Amino acid sequence: MPPPPMRLMTREELEQALRAVGERQYHDLHPFHKLLHGGKLNRGQVQAWALNRFYYQISIPRKDLSIMSRMDDRELRCAWMHRVQEHDGIGADGRTDETRVGGIERWLRLTDGLGLDRDYVTSLKGLLPATRFAVDAYVHFVRERSLLEAIASSLTELFASAIHRERIAGFERYYEFADDRTLSYFRRRLDEAPREVEFGLAYVLDNARTPEQQQAAIGALRFKTELLWAQLDALYYAYVEPGFIPPGAFVPDDRAPTVYTR
Repeated sequence: MPPPPMRLMTREELEQALRAVGERQYHDLHPFHKLLHGGKLNRGQVQAWALNRFYYQISIPRKDLSIMSRMDDRELRCAWMHRVQEHDGIGADGRTDETRVGGIERWLRLTDGLGLDRDYVTSLKGLLPATRFAVDAYVHFVRERSLLEAIASSLTELFASAIHRERIAGFERYYEFADDRTLSYFRRRLDEAPREVEFGLAYVLDNARTPEQQQAAIGALRFKTELLWAQLDALYYAYVEPGFIPPGAFVPDDRAPTVYTR
């Protein structure tokens, strides 16, 4: 017997379904984040997290530019462009004028404060293979799927403000590297993320006009939460338990390199 046909949800029901994805599986629920925000990780483990997360940060503008390249509407492109500027910064003087500093530079201030060499961080040499795979999968997703799905995948911003507030509070309480400079990325996102999600959510609710489109939007957001979760799975496996660091990946100063034998 064939399954019953899907029902078209109201705007309110669709928004509730999207928010339910985060309530079930946003990465603030991951054990690695519980350790991170609770002050249970040592310096090397936090370094590993910040270094690997940097690859996600520098890939966000690539993702957003890919989305923009598929937008026929000029006003829509202009509205989306500020996302790129918020991460890349504006102009060559972005490091001296705070109004023009982007999220990538702010993230590097965090890795600086953690004692990581900036050239090493930006070289991407210490990434976990799973980090590269997961982030690249996200960039490919927004290139290959519909514009609706690409925009819907950005709706993890629905849940971002809460995790940033939790992170700021946890870092200030437990970690000596926490100060205005190293936490500037998270504080800026408290203002940026709500603006972005308001626009993105409105687009999805306006343009998911069939049951199939609604389910595709929900699936896209689920995909995004899963790849964020996968990144933390890899960090936990490499740097917490069992502690198997892949060949070539970052090794904290307090850890002996993992030896692999045939």
